[in-house]
Amino acid sequence: MKRLGRQLKSYRSQFVAVIRNEFRAIFTDEGALLILVFALFIYSTTYSLAYGPQVLRNVPIGVVDNSHTAASRRLTATFDAGPNAYVAYEPTDMEQARELFFQRRIYGVVYIPENYERRLLDGEQADVAIYVDASYFLMYRQVFQELVSTIGLTGATVGLQRLIARGTELPQAEATVQPVVYQSHNLFNPYLGYGSFAMPAIIIVIIQQTLLIGIGMIGGTWRERGLYRQLCPVDRRRMSTLPIIAGRALTYLSIYGVTVCYILGVHYKLFHYPDNGTTGVVVVFMAVYLSAAIALSLAVSTLFRTRESSLLLLLWTSIPVLMLSGVSFPREGMPDLLYQAGQLLPSSSAVDGFIRIRSMGATLVDVLPEIRRLLILTMIYGGLAMFGIHRMLCRACDDRKAEV
Repeated sequence: MKRLGRQLKSYRSQFVAVIRNEFRAIFTDEGALLILVFALFIYSTTYSLAYGPQVLRNVPIGVVDNSHTAASRRLTATFDAGPNAYVAYEPTDMEQARELFFQRRIYGVVYIPENYERRLLDGEQADVAIYVDASYFLMYRQVFQELVSTIGLTGATVGLQRLIARGTELPQAEATVQPVVYQSHNLFNPYLGYGSFAMPAIIIVIIQQTLLIGIGMIGGTWRERGLYRQLCPVDRRRMSTLPIIAGRALTYLSIYGVTVCYILGVHYKLFHYPDNGTTGVVVVFMAVYLSAAIALSLAVSTLFRTRESSLLLLLWTSIPVLMLSGVSFPREGMPDLLYQAGQLLPSSSAVDGFIRIRSMGATLVDVLPEIRRLLILTMIYGGLAMFGIHRMLCRACDDRKAEV
């Protein structure tokens, strides 16, 4: 019992020393402080402000009206009625419309031919050409959807008028023009906002990447300043590995516990992001995710000899990590090898589970597969971190013994 008591007392003193050194290393290093404390606020606010409008509105288009009739003018006026596009120019010909298009002054062109009204009056099918910029998918979606729905509504109106002119009763004419009526309900993102879709995943990725870079910088600082050697007890061969892992992990859990509470509480309400999950479920899930991300970061930090190395080697990984999370491109369309590689990152499972909780109101039971994967990753990367730190401790304590 005395031996166990001495061991626990030694662990406690080492644990406190590690936490003290870790906080000192973070708050005396401007770069680490910026990444580990302020980066999450800066990135989340910047992205949220950029995605603030949520939906792209009032995209400028051009209409080439070669018909110059009442029917073509009515069609042109309907393009201004919707919220997504408006007629900014009415070029005289397609060549002028082409110039406006390549000058990026319009993002779509509607061509109304000369025989537009005549074909309508003759009871024939009239043709209208649509040219939309597909190099920017959000722009393409808004303009194309607006133009097609407007032209479709105009066609249905013309068809209804024709049937009524032939003596068809109004209810029968409406049923003939539109035999099936549908109702659209957008679940979990009713306004189809891009910010509500992208920001939950981006926040999860930012948490992981700032932890990777920041802890990597601190890991390099430990080796540069010889902190492992300073922690080695004089009367023992080396310091214990467990207090270092536990102390450093608790330090980052405490820091990110505060910042994540702000982001998922205050920030979410400021920008009106989906908030359907219960607080308890969010807290449990984020605690598991932070544990996995910190374990990964501690394991990776053992690879760096200098504090700048983590910034140089990890900064470029942010975009691939975001892609592997399944946000920028659906996972179903990824090669299986890339998908499996993405499962090695805590962010991939966390993005899926977090969106289901926060946007769809899932419970812990619903996200148990994601929690299970995160726990497995925590154990794997935690073991790798202990192995890496154990090696450095042995080397540092041996060097110190040799100096003494």
